[in-house]
Amino acid sequence: MSKLNEMREKFPQTEFWNDSCSCKELAYAIENGGTGATTNPVIVGNVLKKELPDWEDTIKQVIADNPTWTEDDVAWDIIGKLGTKASKLLLPMFEESHGQKGRISFQTNAKYYQNKDLMVEQACKLAALVPNSQIKAPTSKAGVEAFEELTYRGVSINATVSFTCAQAVAVGEAVERGLKRREAEGLDTSWMHPVCTIMIGRTDDYLKNVNKASDVCIPAEALDLAGVAVMKNAYKFYKEKGFRTKLLTAAYRNYHHWLDFLGGDIVMTITSDWQRKFANADWVKMESNIDKPVDPQYLEALKQMPEFIQAYEPYGLKPEEFQHYGAFKATMNQFLGGYDSLVQLIRGYMIV
Repeated sequence: MSKLNEMREKFPQTEFWNDSCSCKELAYAIENGGTGATTNPVIVGNVLKKELPDWEDTIKQVIADNPTWTEDDVAWDIIGKLGTKASKLLLPMFEESHGQKGRISFQTNAKYYQNKDLMVEQACKLAALVPNSQIKAPTSKAGVEAFEELTYRGVSINATVSFTCAQAVAVGEAVERGLKRREAEGLDTSWMHPVCTIMIGRTDDYLKNVNKASDVCIPAEALDLAGVAVMKNAYKFYKEKGFRTKLLTAAYRNYHHWLDFLGGDIVMTITSDWQRKFANADWVKMESNIDKPVDPQYLEALKQMPEFIQAYEPYGLKPEEFQHYGAFKATMNQFLGGYDSLVQLIRGYMIV
Protein backbone atom coordinates (compact mmCIF):
# COMPACT_ATOMS: atom_id res chain seq x y z
CA MET A 1 0.00 0.00 0.00
CA SER A 2 1.32 3.45 -0.89
CA LYS A 3 1.82 5.96 1.91
CA LEU A 4 -0.85 8.17 0.33
CA ASN A 5 -3.37 5.34 0.51
CA GLU A 6 -2.27 4.69 4.07
CA MET A 7 -2.95 8.35 4.84
CA ARG A 8 -6.44 8.04 3.36
CA GLU A 9 -7.20 4.97 5.49
CA LYS A 10 -5.81 6.32 8.75
CA PHE A 11 -6.82 9.97 8.32
CA PRO A 12 -9.89 10.19 6.04
CA GLN A 13 -10.29 13.83 7.07
CA THR A 14 -6.92 14.63 5.46
CA GLU A 15 -7.66 14.82 1.74
CA PHE A 16 -5.33 15.34 -1.16
CA TRP A 17 -6.09 16.64 -4.63
CA ASN A 18 -4.12 16.35 -7.84
CA ASP A 19 -2.52 19.71 -8.61
CA SER A 20 -3.32 19.38 -12.30
CA CYS A 21 -6.21 18.67 -14.66
CA SER A 22 -4.24 16.05 -16.60
CA CYS A 23 -6.39 12.92 -16.75
CA LYS A 24 -3.29 10.72 -16.72
CA GLU A 25 -2.00 12.34 -13.55
CA LEU A 26 -5.46 12.43 -12.00
CA ALA A 27 -5.95 8.70 -12.57
CA TYR A 28 -2.74 8.04 -10.60
CA ALA A 29 -3.91 10.35 -7.82
CA ILE A 30 -7.30 8.63 -7.54
CA GLU A 31 -5.61 5.21 -7.37
CA ASN A 32 -3.64 6.53 -4.39
CA GLY A 33 -6.54 8.14 -2.55
CA GLY A 34 -6.88 11.51 -4.31
CA THR A 35 -10.28 13.19 -4.07
CA GLY A 36 -10.07 16.24 -6.34
CA ALA A 37 -8.17 18.20 -8.97
CA THR A 38 -7.32 21.78 -9.75
CA THR A 39 -6.37 24.09 -12.60
CA ASN A 40 -4.82 27.51 -13.10
CA PRO A 41 -3.36 29.24 -16.19
CA VAL A 42 0.11 27.78 -15.61
CA ILE A 43 -1.25 24.27 -15.01
CA VAL A 44 -3.43 24.31 -18.14
CA GLY A 45 -0.53 25.53 -20.27
CA ASN A 46 1.76 22.82 -18.90
CA VAL A 47 -0.83 20.08 -19.46
CA LEU A 48 -1.37 21.20 -23.05
CA LYS A 49 2.36 21.24 -23.74
CA LYS A 50 2.84 17.76 -22.24
CA GLU A 51 -0.22 16.27 -23.92
CA LEU A 52 -0.40 18.37 -27.08
CA PRO A 53 -0.86 15.38 -29.43
CA ASP A 54 -4.03 14.53 -27.46
CA TRP A 55 -5.44 18.06 -27.76
CA GLU A 56 -4.15 19.39 -31.08
CA ASP A 57 -7.14 18.21 -33.12
CA THR A 58 -9.54 19.65 -30.54
CA ILE A 59 -7.84 23.06 -30.68
CA LYS A 60 -7.98 23.08 -34.48
CA GLN A 61 -11.64 22.02 -34.47
CA VAL A 62 -12.67 24.73 -32.00
CA ILE A 63 -10.95 27.34 -34.18
CA ALA A 64 -12.58 25.99 -37.34
CA ASP A 65 -16.04 25.88 -35.76
CA ASN A 66 -15.80 29.43 -34.42
CA PRO A 67 -14.16 31.63 -37.08
CA THR A 68 -15.06 34.91 -35.32
CA TRP A 69 -13.61 33.93 -31.94
CA THR A 70 -10.56 35.63 -30.47
CA GLU A 71 -7.60 33.65 -29.19
CA ASP A 72 -8.90 34.35 -25.67
CA ASP A 73 -12.27 32.82 -26.55
CA VAL A 74 -10.55 29.69 -27.83
CA ALA A 75 -8.25 29.51 -24.80
CA TRP A 76 -11.16 29.60 -22.35
CA ASP A 77 -13.07 27.02 -24.36
CA ILE A 78 -10.07 24.68 -24.19
CA ILE A 79 -9.69 25.34 -20.45
CA GLY A 80 -13.33 24.31 -20.08
CA LYS A 81 -12.84 21.17 -22.14
CA LEU A 82 -9.74 20.13 -20.18
CA GLY A 83 -11.53 20.59 -16.88
CA THR A 84 -14.73 18.94 -18.07
CA LYS A 85 -12.87 15.82 -19.19
CA ALA A 86 -11.07 15.52 -15.86
CA SER A 87 -14.27 16.20 -13.91
CA LYS A 88 -15.82 12.97 -15.19
CA LEU A 89 -13.22 10.91 -13.33
CA LEU A 90 -14.28 12.62 -10.10
CA LEU A 91 -18.05 12.78 -10.59
CA PRO A 92 -18.91 9.43 -8.92
CA MET A 93 -16.98 10.51 -5.82
CA PHE A 94 -18.76 13.87 -5.87
CA GLU A 95 -22.20 12.29 -6.01
CA GLU A 96 -21.43 9.65 -3.39
CA SER A 97 -20.13 12.26 -0.92
CA HIS A 98 -22.92 14.79 -1.60
CA GLY A 99 -20.48 17.38 -2.86
CA GLN A 100 -17.84 17.03 -0.16
CA LYS A 101 -15.30 15.27 -2.41
CA GLY A 102 -14.68 14.81 -6.11
CA ARG A 103 -14.50 18.43 -7.22
CA ILE A 104 -12.35 20.12 -9.86
CA SER A 105 -11.28 23.73 -9.47
CA PHE A 106 -11.53 26.16 -12.39
CA GLN A 107 -9.71 29.49 -12.01
CA THR A 108 -11.12 32.82 -13.14
CA ASN A 109 -9.11 35.08 -15.42
CA ALA A 110 -6.15 36.36 -13.42
CA LYS A 111 -6.63 39.78 -15.05
CA TYR A 112 -9.84 40.26 -13.07
CA TYR A 113 -8.19 40.22 -9.64
CA GLN A 114 -9.12 43.84 -8.88
CA ASN A 115 -12.73 43.59 -10.06
CA LYS A 116 -15.30 41.76 -7.93
CA ASP A 117 -18.07 41.91 -10.54
CA LEU A 118 -15.96 40.46 -13.36
CA MET A 119 -14.77 37.63 -11.10
CA VAL A 120 -18.33 36.82 -9.99
CA GLU A 121 -19.67 36.90 -13.56
CA GLN A 122 -17.01 34.57 -14.94
CA ALA A 123 -17.07 32.34 -11.86
CA CYS A 124 -20.78 31.67 -12.32
CA LYS A 125 -20.19 30.68 -15.96
CA LEU A 126 -17.33 28.37 -15.03
CA ALA A 127 -19.35 26.84 -12.18
CA ALA A 128 -22.07 25.90 -14.65
CA LEU A 129 -19.69 23.84 -16.81
CA VAL A 130 -19.88 20.73 -14.60
CA PRO A 131 -21.85 19.82 -11.46
CA ASN A 132 -18.68 19.12 -9.46
CA SER A 133 -17.00 22.47 -10.04
CA GLN A 134 -15.08 24.54 -7.54
CA ILE A 135 -14.13 28.10 -8.47
CA LYS A 136 -10.75 29.67 -7.82
CA ALA A 137 -10.04 33.39 -7.69
CA PRO A 138 -7.18 35.41 -6.22
CA THR A 139 -7.46 36.51 -2.60
CA SER A 140 -7.26 40.24 -3.17
CA LYS A 141 -9.67 42.62 -1.43
CA ALA A 142 -11.98 42.34 -4.45
CA GLY A 143 -11.55 38.57 -4.39
CA VAL A 144 -12.70 38.36 -0.78
CA GLU A 145 -15.80 40.37 -1.69
CA ALA A 146 -16.40 38.02 -4.61
CA PHE A 147 -16.13 34.96 -2.34
CA GLU A 148 -18.99 36.19 -0.16
CA GLU A 149 -21.23 36.84 -3.16
CA LEU A 150 -20.36 33.55 -4.88
CA THR A 151 -21.01 31.61 -1.68
CA TYR A 152 -24.39 33.31 -1.37
CA ARG A 153 -25.13 32.23 -4.95
CA GLY A 154 -24.30 28.62 -4.10
CA VAL A 155 -20.87 28.42 -5.74
CA SER A 156 -18.20 26.48 -3.83
CA ILE A 157 -15.08 28.65 -3.85
CA ASN A 158 -11.37 27.93 -3.69
CA ALA A 159 -9.55 31.07 -2.57
CA THR A 160 -6.12 31.09 -4.21
CA VAL A 161 -3.09 33.38 -4.55
CA SER A 162 -3.11 33.28 -0.76
CA PHE A 163 -0.01 33.13 1.42
CA THR A 164 -0.95 34.60 4.78
CA CYS A 165 -3.06 33.89 7.81
CA ALA A 166 -4.78 37.26 7.31
CA GLN A 167 -5.96 36.29 3.82
CA ALA A 168 -7.26 32.96 5.13
CA VAL A 169 -9.12 34.70 7.97
CA ALA A 170 -10.70 37.19 5.57
CA VAL A 171 -11.85 34.31 3.35
CA GLY A 172 -13.27 32.34 6.28
CA GLU A 173 -15.22 35.38 7.45
CA ALA A 174 -16.49 36.17 3.94
CA VAL A 175 -17.69 32.61 3.33
CA GLU A 176 -19.53 32.60 6.66
CA ARG A 177 -21.33 35.80 5.65
CA GLY A 178 -22.28 34.23 2.32
CA LEU A 179 -23.48 31.00 3.93
CA LYS A 180 -25.56 32.90 6.49
CA ARG A 181 -27.20 34.94 3.73
CA ARG A 182 -28.16 31.72 1.93
CA GLU A 183 -29.44 30.11 5.11
CA ALA A 184 -31.48 33.20 5.99
CA GLU A 185 -33.35 32.70 2.71
CA GLY A 186 -33.82 28.98 3.29
CA LEU A 187 -31.36 28.02 0.54
CA ASP A 188 -29.47 24.73 0.73
CA THR A 189 -25.79 24.69 1.71
CA SER A 190 -25.39 20.96 2.36
CA TRP A 191 -23.62 20.23 -0.94
CA MET A 192 -21.25 23.19 -0.68
CA HIS A 193 -17.54 22.70 0.01
CA PRO A 194 -15.61 25.99 0.26
CA VAL A 195 -11.83 25.84 0.64
CA CYS A 196 -9.11 28.42 1.20
CA THR A 197 -5.61 27.81 -0.12
CA ILE A 198 -2.42 28.87 1.56
CA MET A 199 0.42 28.45 -0.94
CA ILE A 200 2.88 27.50 1.76
CA GLY A 201 5.78 26.79 -0.59
CA ARG A 202 5.41 30.20 -2.22
CA THR A 203 5.35 31.79 1.23
CA ASP A 204 8.69 30.04 1.82
CA ASP A 205 10.03 31.18 -1.55
CA TYR A 206 9.17 34.80 -0.89
CA LEU A 207 10.60 34.89 2.63
CA LYS A 208 13.80 33.18 1.48
CA ASN A 209 14.24 35.91 -1.13
CA VAL A 210 13.59 38.59 1.48
CA ASN A 211 16.11 37.02 3.84
CA LYS A 212 18.71 36.60 1.09
CA ALA A 213 18.69 40.36 0.54
CA SER A 214 18.97 41.18 4.25
CA ASP A 215 21.63 40.99 6.96
CA VAL A 216 19.42 38.91 9.26
CA CYS A 217 20.70 35.40 10.08
CA ILE A 218 17.91 32.83 9.92
CA PRO A 219 18.55 29.06 9.82
CA ALA A 220 17.70 27.38 6.52
CA GLU A 221 15.60 24.87 8.47
CA ALA A 222 13.47 27.73 9.81
CA LEU A 223 12.92 29.19 6.34
CA ASP A 224 11.76 25.76 5.12
CA LEU A 225 9.08 25.84 7.83
CA ALA A 226 7.79 29.40 7.39
CA GLY A 227 4.75 28.37 5.35
CA VAL A 228 4.10 25.47 7.72
CA ALA A 229 4.04 27.89 10.67
CA VAL A 230 1.63 30.23 8.85
CA MET A 231 -0.67 27.36 7.92
CA LYS A 232 -0.71 25.86 11.41
CA ASN A 233 -1.59 29.25 12.90
CA ALA A 234 -4.41 29.70 10.38
CA TYR A 235 -5.65 26.16 11.10
CA LYS A 236 -5.76 26.87 14.83
CA PHE A 237 -7.65 30.12 14.22
CA TYR A 238 -10.16 28.39 11.92
CA LYS A 239 -10.90 25.75 14.54
CA GLU A 240 -11.36 28.38 17.25
CA LYS A 241 -13.79 30.36 15.09
CA GLY A 242 -15.63 27.32 13.71
CA PHE A 243 -15.30 28.41 10.08
CA ARG A 244 -16.95 26.01 7.66
CA THR A 245 -14.29 26.62 5.03
CA LYS A 246 -11.54 23.99 4.78
CA LEU A 247 -7.94 25.09 4.58
CA LEU A 248 -5.85 23.78 1.69
CA THR A 249 -2.07 23.51 1.41
CA ALA A 250 -0.41 24.11 -1.96
CA ALA A 251 2.94 24.76 -3.69
CA TYR A 252 4.92 21.86 -2.23
CA ARG A 253 8.67 22.32 -1.84
CA ASN A 254 9.71 19.78 0.82
CA TYR A 255 8.42 16.84 2.84
CA HIS A 256 7.32 19.09 5.74
CA HIS A 257 4.56 20.42 3.51
CA TRP A 258 2.97 16.96 3.63
CA LEU A 259 4.24 15.32 6.80
CA ASP A 260 3.55 18.21 9.18
CA PHE A 261 -0.17 18.29 8.28
CA LEU A 262 -0.99 14.59 8.62
CA GLY A 263 -4.18 14.13 10.62
CA GLY A 264 -5.52 17.60 9.87
CA ASP A 265 -9.04 18.31 8.69
CA ILE A 266 -7.60 19.88 5.56
CA VAL A 267 -7.04 19.42 1.84
CA MET A 268 -3.60 19.09 0.27
CA THR A 269 -3.09 19.98 -3.38
CA ILE A 270 -0.06 17.99 -4.50
CA THR A 271 1.66 17.84 -7.89
CA SER A 272 2.12 14.44 -9.49
CA ASP A 273 5.88 14.37 -8.94
CA TRP A 274 5.51 15.02 -5.21
CA GLN A 275 2.69 12.47 -4.99
CA ARG A 276 5.07 9.80 -6.28
CA LYS A 277 7.74 10.78 -3.78
CA PHE A 278 5.28 10.71 -0.88
CA ALA A 279 3.65 7.47 -2.05
CA ASN A 280 7.03 5.74 -1.81
CA ALA A 281 8.15 7.34 1.47
CA ASP A 282 8.33 4.06 3.40
CA TRP A 283 10.31 5.76 6.17
CA VAL A 284 7.31 7.90 7.15
CA LYS A 285 5.49 6.94 10.33
CA MET A 286 1.80 7.59 9.72
CA GLU A 287 0.91 9.62 12.79
CA SER A 288 -0.97 12.86 13.36
CA ASN A 289 1.31 15.90 13.25
CA ILE A 290 -1.24 18.66 12.69
CA ASP A 291 -1.22 19.88 16.31
CA LYS A 292 2.55 19.68 16.74
CA PRO A 293 3.90 23.24 16.67
CA VAL A 294 6.88 24.46 14.72
CA ASP A 295 10.02 24.50 16.89
CA PRO A 296 9.73 27.72 18.99
CA GLN A 297 13.38 28.49 18.28
CA TYR A 298 12.69 28.52 14.53
CA LEU A 299 9.55 30.59 15.05
CA GLU A 300 11.49 33.23 16.98
CA ALA A 301 14.12 33.33 14.25
CA LEU A 302 11.45 33.85 11.59
CA LYS A 303 9.84 36.65 13.58
CA GLN A 304 12.92 38.77 12.92
CA MET A 305 11.34 39.41 9.51
CA PRO A 306 8.40 41.87 9.40
CA GLU A 307 7.25 40.06 6.26
CA PHE A 308 6.89 36.83 8.22
CA ILE A 309 4.91 38.55 10.96
CA GLN A 310 2.59 39.95 8.27
CA ALA A 311 2.05 36.40 7.02
CA TYR A 312 1.80 34.73 10.43
CA GLU A 313 -0.56 36.96 12.41
CA PRO A 314 -4.33 36.50 11.84
CA TYR A 315 -4.71 40.21 11.13
CA GLY A 316 -1.15 40.92 9.98
CA LEU A 317 -2.39 42.52 6.76
CA LYS A 318 -5.45 44.59 5.90
CA PRO A 319 -7.51 43.40 2.90
CA GLU A 320 -6.37 46.37 0.81
CA GLU A 321 -2.77 45.26 1.46
CA PHE A 322 -3.21 41.67 0.23
CA GLN A 323 -2.38 42.40 -3.41
CA HIS A 324 0.75 44.34 -2.43
CA TYR A 325 2.30 41.52 -0.39
CA GLY A 326 5.44 40.28 -2.13
CA ALA A 327 4.33 36.67 -2.65
CA PHE A 328 1.02 37.86 -4.13
CA LYS A 329 2.80 40.09 -6.64
CA ALA A 330 5.25 37.37 -7.68
CA THR A 331 2.52 34.76 -8.13
CA MET A 332 0.17 37.07 -10.01
CA ASN A 333 2.99 37.92 -12.40
CA GLN A 334 3.54 34.21 -13.00
CA PHE A 335 -0.16 33.49 -13.47
CA LEU A 336 -0.58 36.40 -15.86
CA GLY A 337 2.49 35.24 -17.75
CA GLY A 338 1.15 31.69 -17.81
CA TYR A 339 -2.11 32.89 -19.32
CA ASP A 340 -0.19 34.91 -21.93
CA SER A 341 1.80 31.77 -22.84
CA LEU A 342 -1.41 29.77 -23.19
CA VAL A 343 -2.88 32.40 -25.51
CA GLN A 344 0.33 32.42 -27.55
CA LEU A 345 0.07 28.66 -27.94
CA ILE A 346 -3.48 29.05 -29.26
CA ARG A 347 -2.38 31.91 -31.52
CA GLY A 348 0.06 29.54 -33.21
CA TYR A 349 -2.92 27.51 -34.47
CA MET A 350 -4.99 30.53 -35.49
CA ILE A 351 -2.46 32.48 -37.53
CA VAL A 352 -1.58 29.96 -40.22
